[in-house]
Amino acid sequence: MVAIKSVLVKLTTLGSIIALCHPVHGSAGTLPEERADALYHSYDGGGVKVDGPSVLVRKNLGNSTSVYGNYYVDHVSSASIDVVTQGSPYQEEREEKSVGVNYLKGDVTMNLAYTHSAESDYTANSANFKISQDMFGDLSTISLGYARGWDTVQKNGQPDFSESVSRNNYQLELSQILTKNALLGVSFEAVTDEGYLNNPYRSARYLDPSKPLGYSFEPEIYPRTHTSSAVTVQARYYLPYRAALHGEFRVYGDSWGVKAHNAQIDYTHPAGNGWTFELRYRMYSQTAADFYSDLFPRLSSQNFLARDKELSTMTNHTAGVGVSYEFTQRAWRYIDKGSLNLYYDHIEFDYADYRDISVADGAGDEPLYQFSADVIRLYLSLWY
Repeated sequence: MVAIKSVLVKLTTLGSIIALCHPVHGSAGTLPEERADALYHSYDGGGVKVDGPSVLVRKNLGNSTSVYGNYYVDHVSSASIDVVTQGSPYQEEREEKSVGVNYLKGDVTMNLAYTHSAESDYTANSANFKISQDMFGDLSTISLGYARGWDTVQKNGQPDFSESVSRNNYQLELSQILTKNALLGVSFEAVTDEGYLNNPYRSARYLDPSKPLGYSFEPEIYPRTHTSSAVTVQARYYLPYRAALHGEFRVYGDSWGVKAHNAQIDYTHPAGNGWTFELRYRMYSQTAADFYSDLFPRLSSQNFLARDKELSTMTNHTAGVGVSYEFTQRAWRYIDKGSLNLYYDHIEFDYADYRDISVADGAGDEPLYQFSADVIRLYLSLWY
């Protein structure tokens, strides 16, 4: 399952699936609404299929405390390009459980959460704390957050293999109401990782004239530290006919030499009688890591070696649509309202220096790799 983690981390679209089932924190001074969500998600692309359910239940305790619990499952079937060219397809399951609490006191909201996920060769734990403060007549909100993660990396078929990873995440966010129709948000995030940061199953390839294909493989070697930072600017504008525009731009850089940026625009249009439609487009682009190469010149040619396509020069484009129906159910004694939501995204991936070695065409002359993926999210929300 470790092999699929890089795919999931890079896909903001797929990450939004998880966000839908986790608590949606309101601004400081407001507790999240009591609700329950049941979601089914599906990702299919590049020989990888991921699907599964998620259930979230949130309950308020009095006027100052809100608690939640979330259960989330990934069923993974992988025959991706790096799997089929260096191993064999596999199936795996990842199970994730989260609990959290929000506490409100005046204009200050504090959030505390813990998440545990497990699969056959990877265990992850994380705890995070966030505090938000309303200021200037509730027109501004500033938030500070910290998350700590501790993971264990293992290797199927090799029971004596065990490595650890520690992660620290620091967040600073500022949101500002500009006018009655416009909101602006700016956030800064810094992450430090230390430990075993590469994939124990993946290999780098190097030129080897003695082999029929002209190359051989050697284990990847990554640095044991990694720091990154990102700045995100978001804006939302509410149009006179109750529609809304949302825009986002994010810049990222890290100590491995990867530089990335993405831009996104969303349009939300209410159609009356409880119906809402959405359109969105997202573009992502990044440069390769300093120690990445599709084909190294010789065995052990440098201290660090990577051939993970997620560390290569790449772009992807996402186009998505969504539809939601909100209803009021008076016949249900404890249900105030509900909504049924369906979202679909299509993603096109293009790699500028990662080659498809499933096509035997001479070492370094294989076609550049590209693929498309489809993401579906279907979920039901009930407020009580």
